Amino acid sequence: MSNEKTKYIGKNINVYWDNRLCIHIGECGQSEGDLFVAGRDPWCQPDRTTVDEVVEIVRRCPSGALSFESIDGEFNELSEPENVLMVSYNGPYFLRGDLDIEGAENDMSGVAYRAALCRCGASKNKPFCDNSHEAIGFKDYGAVGEKGKALNEMGGKLTITLSEDGPLILTGNLSIRNSGGCIAWTGNKVALCRCGASSNKPFCDASHFEVEFKS
Repeated sequence: MSNEKTKYIGKNINVYWDNRLCIHIGECGQSEGDLFVAGRDPWCQPDRTTVDEVVEIVRRCPSGALSFESIDGEFNELSEPENVLMVSYNGPYFLRGDLDIEGAENDMSGVAYRAALCRCGASKNKPFCDNSHEAIGFKDYGAVGEKGKALNEMGGKLTITLSEDGPLILTGNLSIRNSGGCIAWTGNKVALCRCGASSNKPFCDASHFEVEFKS
């Protein structure tokens, strides 16, 4: 995948777009106002709106493809107060929080806060989603089923490590929402399927051995 990160310069705030992470959800293009306008050159013009509006729109991006940089250093993106993973309908894991993702390159600044992680097993940009679930017809409606255990505190660093040819291991305070938006599981450590074959999605059931998943 092309290593392309585009910088859009403003007087008070810069915006970055990283095509290695973009899965074209469209929150930017469908946002109100003139920050992002399809067909315009440049597409993103940070001075067309307020700094607060830029921050709000950029933070809607679920994949971390969009990020921002304060010119004077007075404001930076802050982590959500709670680490939350949503199991999407026939799609990736959408994750928000204070994230430390193995495999993220140093300049992928957006994924410290927001990320879309592959769960179909077919992405060519693992651990990140690249919309391969659409091409292979991946089907999972985003039920969670299990409850986990109650959390004594919220937030804090969430570490995402990649088991070789195996699941995602998430360590830290975490809430998992089903595709309907309900919190269904909470806990401090979980192994999540990323081969697409588990019979107990989103949790790993060791099916990666049977299907000979390669990460």
